[in-house]
Amino acid sequence: MVRARAIVSGVVQGVGFRFFASRLADRYGITGYAKNLLTGEVEIEAEGDKSAVSGYLEEIKIGPRHAHIADMRVEWLEPKNYRIFSTY
Repeated sequence: MVRARAIVSGVVQGVGFRFFASRLADRYGITGYAKNLLTGEVEIEAEGDKSAVSGYLEEIKIGPRHAHIADMRVEWLEPKNYRIFSTY
């Protein structure tokens, strides 16, 4: 079990990015959250099996159709044992 915190920048707010992140998390069996930041970025915490989290982050880099991902910074952390994936 691993946890990754990703800060995604670019055109990521107002384009369905958090919904995309949530649906993708369901597909990968990921728990955690996605939330908009005041900076215009989106913060994601993704927790699960290392291969699932890695695959999830690879697809997050692509984003939904109307998003444009300029950068994604990832930090690997100790798991928090999230129960679900939430959006804020």
